[in-house]
Amino acid sequence: MTKKILIIEDDNKIVNFMTMALKAKGYSIISARNGNDGILYFCTEMPDIILLDLGLPDMDGVNIINQVRDVSQIPIIIVSAREQESDKILALDAGANDYVTKPFSMGELLARIRVMERLIEREVVYPHDNVFKLDYLTVDREKHRVYVDDNEVHLTPIEFKLLLLLIANRGKVITHSQISKEVWGYGETGDSKSIRVFMASLRRKIEKDTSNPRFILTEIGVGYRFADE
Repeated sequence: MTKKILIIEDDNKIVNFMTMALKAKGYSIISARNGNDGILYFCTEMPDIILLDLGLPDMDGVNIINQVRDVSQIPIIIVSAREQESDKILALDAGANDYVTKPFSMGELLARIRVMERLIEREVVYPHDNVFKLDYLTVDREKHRVYVDDNEVHLTPIEFKLLLLLIANRGKVITHSQISKEVWGYGETGDSKSIRVFMASLRRKIEKDTSNPRFILTEIGVGYRFADE
């Protein structure tokens, strides 16, 4: 089924470039040059994915994320020239799924879109038996057991909760504050150093090569992403 992508971007050259490239790959495209039109098209056109610039003429893109997230979990990929980690974290914490910095390659953007497509098609993270499998990792949520190559590894309760959070959002960047809020119950005051310690311990237990992790990927300065495939 053809996926419909809504591009909210005020630079005509970028819109034309993305539209031509995405149409060539079989996507249906709608575009808006400002935030108000973007919200209108989101409500009326029912897109599958949103590509959103943060620096729009009438409003900040984060405001759009907030409005969309009030009613929908549609995948949102930020495509922005803002390179500061604080901008990325703000957008991701607001509910964006991913962040691509301009200038970007179309190959990279297409890869991020494919991840979002898999997110759409994945109705539930776990099948009915509550067992998640990827490569050599098996996680039994109900029994609280984790296996690497069929050998059981022991995780602490916090490590197991972290692993479930990452798997539930696999393919999506999870920021430090999101991790703090979901695992420990607080957000902005979350200790990123403590999170790194727990992540390092978790990696040692489930990764065969911690210097080249298979499952838990680091988004430097922002957070972590669990491998999608």
